[in-house]
Amino acid sequence: MKPLILVVDDEPDVEDLFRQQFRRDIRAGRFTMEFVKSGDSALKKIGDANAVPLMLILSDVNMPGMSGLELLPKAKASRPDVPVIMITAYGDGDTRRIALEGGAEALLTKPIDFTALRSEIGGRLKA
Repeated sequence: MKPLILVVDDEPDVEDLFRQQFRRDIRAGRFTMEFVKSGDSALKKIGDANAVPLMLILSDVNMPGMSGLELLPKAKASRPDVPVIMITAYGDGDTRRIALEGGAEALLTKPIDFTALRSEIGGRLKA
């Protein structure tokens, strides 16, 4: 079974952007990506993914309803083995501190540095 990367972001173009950036990896079967648009949907998917090798959760910070920072401790409680990387357009010091103290592996700012993200994913595939 292929490792799963769960992307949580309410922006409609995020799925297309990620699929374009990682199309070779997905086609090669290195991993799969699933996309949800809310924290609630993410929690359901995380719970359903117990039978799937969930490798990484990428979550936007600012979303309507449950924010990424509210999702973070719930995701970590449900799957403490799965790293979470937060993504934000507003990478201020407070957001970074809250994310890292909440258990996030990293906080990436938009526009996303896909070279760095690809390296992060590659390192996790080898682990």
